[in-house]
Amino acid sequence: MALVESQFRRLYAVLFSIFVLFGISMTIIGATLPKILADFQWSYTTAGAVIAAGAVSYFVATYVAGFLISSIGAKPTMLIGLVLEVLGLLFFAKSPSALINLLLNAGIGIGQGFLELTVNWSTLRMDKSGHGRAMNLMHGAFAVGAFIGPFIVGILIQQNLSWTLVYRGMALLFAGIFTLITTLSFTALGKDQGHSTSSGRRDLLRHPAYWLGFITLLLYVGVELGISNWIAEYFVSTYKASPASGSFMVSLFWIGLLAGRFGVPLLYRGNRQGVMLLSMSILMSLSVVLLSALGFAAPSGPVLNLARLLAFLSGLGCSIIYPMVVMRIGSAFPNTQSEAVAFASMGGGVGAFVFPFLMAALASAYGIQIGFASYGLFSIAVVISNFILVGLTKEKGHQ
Repeated sequence: MALVESQFRRLYAVLFSIFVLFGISMTIIGATLPKILADFQWSYTTAGAVIAAGAVSYFVATYVAGFLISSIGAKPTMLIGLVLEVLGLLFFAKSPSALINLLLNAGIGIGQGFLELTVNWSTLRMDKSGHGRAMNLMHGAFAVGAFIGPFIVGILIQQNLSWTLVYRGMALLFAGIFTLITTLSFTALGKDQGHSTSSGRRDLLRHPAYWLGFITLLLYVGVELGISNWIAEYFVSTYKASPASGSFMVSLFWIGLLAGRFGVPLLYRGNRQGVMLLSMSILMSLSVVLLSALGFAAPSGPVLNLARLLAFLSGLGCSIIYPMVVMRIGSAFPNTQSEAVAFASMGGGVGAFVFPFLMAALASAYGIQIGFASYGLFSIAVVISNFILVGLTKEKGHQ
């Protein structure tokens, strides 16, 4: 069975490229965090505020994008997001000013929110099978970028080159994607029907799955991006790893995520998607809890190697959670997909905002080990939330 229909293949390929770049843009701040802290003399709290600015603008933008898609269309919404990405990445980290970088990262976050929602919505409309393969592979593209970004940063640091080059290169690549998108048509994707009915939004708000999608992605994205943003500093501070080695730990986490996002849709052809979602959630939680506990052990070679393995396994467990939650929400609300998925994605954005800020506060007050341990607790909450969501979305088409 083809991944998407032939009429959508070119569009899917370009969206796949966007998600690769999207993945890079979401992880390079975490990978460059040790250098930012050292070169700009920022505190954990200052760094957390800059990261949080991107996250809060991201979660607002994802929700706004749901309404923009239904009003002006997916293509204009995506083009606006690409312009913001180009401008933000072109100037980020040119100055050590925390305020300037905070504003620039806020602009980047808005662009990311617009891209996230338009790509997810477009992929839902292209996927006719309902098995989620197209969505899982699309988010596999995100994982590719999330691996490439920190890897490039590590190489730049090892070669004594400016780590800011990764931001300038990203701006140029997003500019190229902007040009490609202007040549493509989104007409065949259609429009949501629910926005034209008086009862569509009322039915949406009444269903518990609508709210649980928000809660699930809030918890999950908070854990996923929290680990990605802080694992480099966690390894440097806790295990006495070098800054370059810390950057590679971000890549190792995303290698695990990449393996799952490509491996599951390619190797698993069954229909028990709920069981798969819960199994991977449990793997993620166990790995994060053990990685957090290991931070209190005395640093040694075996401890460091086990921590590296757990970083990989936590990424593997994370791999299909986001795309599978989006698929379940999209299937549950077929007539109002843009708003339902936008609300769930906004939950993810709220998590991306709250958790790094919480981590910065805990790390400043009690040390990074305590801050990182909080992710272990929240990973357990992800398992519980997914268990309830699977029960609520057993049947397709709730409205």
